[in-house]
Amino acid sequence: MAARTKTAKDRPSYRCTECGWQTAKWLGRCPECQAWGTVEEYGAPAVRTTAAGRVSTSALPIGQVDARQATARTTGVDELDRVLGGGLVPGAVVLLAGEPGVGKSTLLLDVAAKAASDQHRTLYVTGEESASQVRLRADRIHALSDHLYLAAETDLSAVLGHLDEVKPSLLILDSVQTVASPEIDGAPGGMAQVREVAGALIRASKERGMSTLLVGHVTKDGAIAGPRLLEHLVDVVLHFEGDRHARLRLVRGVKNRYGTTDEVGCFELHDEGITGLADPSGLFLTRRDVAVPGTCLTVTLEGRRPLVAEVQALTVDSQIPSPRRTTSGLETSRVSMMLAVLEQRGRISALGKRDIYSATVGGVKLSEPAADLAIALALASAASDSPLPKNLVAIGEVGLAGEVRRVTGVQRRLAEAHRLGFTHALVPTDPGKVPAGMKVTEVANVGEALQVLPRGRRARTPEEGQGAG
Repeated sequence: MAARTKTAKDRPSYRCTECGWQTAKWLGRCPECQAWGTVEEYGAPAVRTTAAGRVSTSALPIGQVDARQATARTTGVDELDRVLGGGLVPGAVVLLAGEPGVGKSTLLLDVAAKAASDQHRTLYVTGEESASQVRLRADRIHALSDHLYLAAETDLSAVLGHLDEVKPSLLILDSVQTVASPEIDGAPGGMAQVREVAGALIRASKERGMSTLLVGHVTKDGAIAGPRLLEHLVDVVLHFEGDRHARLRLVRGVKNRYGTTDEVGCFELHDEGITGLADPSGLFLTRRDVAVPGTCLTVTLEGRRPLVAEVQALTVDSQIPSPRRTTSGLETSRVSMMLAVLEQRGRISALGKRDIYSATVGGVKLSEPAADLAIALALASAASDSPLPKNLVAIGEVGLAGEVRRVTGVQRRLAEAHRLGFTHALVPTDPGKVPAGMKVTEVANVGEALQVLPRGRRARTPEEGQGAG
């Protein structure tokens, strides 16, 4: 008897769980999204037709839909409400991701206590710690409430059982990678388990009108661990950022179905917990009575919030053939570009053979091009060993031709600088309306900007520096 030929229906197929790319054979790496270990076998489903069924609710004209059911409720933390767009919407699912030790659990425990009330219970489920460990943290940060319920569970069915028992208005799960369903094969944190746990909690949130906050792990590259489908399923995705050696923490919105994603919440982490910073600019400044060479102030935009930050630079004679270029809080490529522009367009030759160190104050990271002019002036000030005028801020992007380009939000930046007492600003041409009482100097290129340095003080070459010694 002749062997039966496999049909397309019987032949196995393979699909990437990240991007959905399909192939007829297994591959270790998806050629479409370049992800490793995401190609899995799945059977070719038979073609079926779904019959029409009964609807749960009748369709209404959009103008007749009651929008009051989606009114946001405050979390009790103003900075988090700012990022969320006013608070938590009933039935919304929020994913908060961040590196280990950045303060995710501390922030959410504080939210859990402040959001709990007589009418709104809060259920905090921890899968990484015991209940007694969470209680110790709650005592330390004063996050205790009679309407805050705590459970330590790693089983999805037990978590759903707690929902039936407590009937909370807010559920906090720390974290989604530690909970597993007994009906799904695989270890906790696997792709199948994360999809099942997230899907079950999302369904429960929508059915009960319960807000849910999920903590997510991140990979070594900073991306959210697990399938990318998790970010598509939830309503809001927040990233918790910050250097563990600094006090500043930022909550940045990446996705928000109920508001904008250009808001940033600022927090300060300390021994007693975490607190919101309505005016965080003071963390990024060093108040001095005497101006110091190598420092320049700028105004950066974190979302729609202007923050005044300080850029510092230091140049010393190099003792090795290849001078050092060290940065902290600044992009190394942007600093290298400013060095090249200063040498070629600004005619400063003292930087090529010197060790150069550049940094920001307070742990803030400046990545937007609007800080280019401040970086260039700080480097020029350090090279000439002459301080910039006091109460000066510099705003502008610097091109390779030495031109100073316009940036967004100049008026908001100037208003913030004026509020903090700065009286002089260097900006690109045509800045628009400027605050009353503030001197604004428009510069078209780096050469014009360097004129703010005291006359008669020029950058010394390494040979001149050795001769002076």
